[in-house]
Amino acid sequence: MASGACEHCLNYEYDEEYECMVCAVDLDEDEMARFITNTFRDCPYFLVDDEYQIVRKQN
Repeated sequence: MASGACEHCLNYEYDEEYECMVCAVDLDEDEMARFITNTFRDCPYFLVDDEYQIVRKQN
């Protein structure tokens, strides 16, 4: 299981309807409660937001 701050996750995106950042993963009730209270550790959905990954593959 990966872990990290939501700000560095590909699933953490801006929602224009709510005008804030949200987790794009369909979390269950318990996971959502931990996400909202900022106690969501060792997230199994964490994906590293590495914008330079494609550039490294081109070299």
